[in-house]
Amino acid sequence: MNYSIDKLHIYTLNVGFARHDGDWNWKNVRSPFSRLYLVVEGRAQIALPSGIYDLTPGHLYYIPAFTTHSYICDSLFSHYYIHIYENNLEAESMLDNWDFPVEADAAEYDIELFKRLTYINPFLKLPMSNPEIYDNHKTLVNNIDMNMRRPFHDKVESRGILFILLSRFLKMATPKVETHDDRIRSIISHIRSKLYENHDIDQLAKFACMSKDHFIRIFRKETGETPNAYITKKKMEAAELLLITSEDSIKSVAMSLGYNDCSYFNKIFKKYSGITPQQYRKTHKEGISPKTIL
Repeated sequence: MNYSIDKLHIYTLNVGFARHDGDWNWKNVRSPFSRLYLVVEGRAQIALPSGIYDLTPGHLYYIPAFTTHSYICDSLFSHYYIHIYENNLEAESMLDNWDFPVEADAAEYDIELFKRLTYINPFLKLPMSNPEIYDNHKTLVNNIDMNMRRPFHDKVESRGILFILLSRFLKMATPKVETHDDRIRSIISHIRSKLYENHDIDQLAKFACMSKDHFIRIFRKETGETPNAYITKKKMEAAELLLITSEDSIKSVAMSLGYNDCSYFNKIFKKYSGITPQQYRKTHKEGISPKTIL
């Protein structure tokens, strides 16, 4: 895992301690930030696309950004939480490069790290545990802004604690795209770092020194997706983040991701997310459940 730490730009969006008594049961949660939990006591479960996981005291749990998941809790349950935002709109996403384990053993002093991060960031505690209350445009923008305005020494300490806690998972992480072809690996890095470009498959094939058909075949073999499908998925994830964290018009968001035809962007976004960009922004700006719109 030979990456530069200088490219990992992560921030604490929310941090705190929560105690529940059978009331942690939110369904189909999907956010543009990652979640990191340290379980203190009690029992609960998280339902992820890969299965249902029991949350055990003394263990850490990681949920990547843009992962649909649900919480299951019918009794006492206490945990520390951190919501992690990666600022990667103008660069390749580092966290997105890896598949992380869901669970990791917590070190003896990790609880002190959570306590310290909570202590120096009291303004980042969640007002309520309901994602529809905090997972919205206003809260995200405000928390990102507060991160930017904090004293420099607090930024350094907070970032250092995040690095330490994430390292528990990084040492067991594997590359998300298990490609053994350096040409495809290079193309993937190029795509991720230049999502604002309108990538042409013929040109990408030339970069990889392959014919178009051979490039598509090898790309799919290495990644499980066609180049077009992969590019679209990454552009739509970036679109979600821009719609939530910026005030840019839908047209500006589309153009920033290489879509000169706004109506085509709307069509692709709806096919990907189930709702239009305008509806997606409204759900997060006003805290409306997508089910209410659909």
